[in-house]
Amino acid sequence: MSQDTEAKPEATIEPDRVVDVNTNAVAAEPREKTAADENVKTEEFRIQGDELVAKVKTLIHEGNIRRIILKNETGHTLIEIPLTVGVVGSVLSAALFPVLAAVGAIGAVVAHLTLAIEKRE
Repeated sequence: MSQDTEAKPEATIEPDRVVDVNTNAVAAEPREKTAADENVKTEEFRIQGDELVAKVKTLIHEGNIRRIILKNETGHTLIEIPLTVGVVGSVLSAALFPVLAAVGAIGAVVAHLTLAIEKRE
């Protein structure tokens, strides 16, 4: 059996964003705007931690939400959750249970939050 002496190129994966481990800063890579990006609207709500889960449930059931972002009082992002479009019925409850559990845990610890949502119009 002979071994190939030619070096095979390795596949590389380009990251969508770069995270600086030392500062926890995230630098987003520039990307082209798509038609879907132009129809996205961001809304922010100031909310108490104990009202958080109920508000998130209400917003999710309204539909057309692409992403949920929770920020603390200083505007630092605590969690960013992308939501899958097209999940309906009982699948919705099962798919969102981990999301609601994470949101509830953050709401229990942090008193004042900003809830930012990205919606499709």
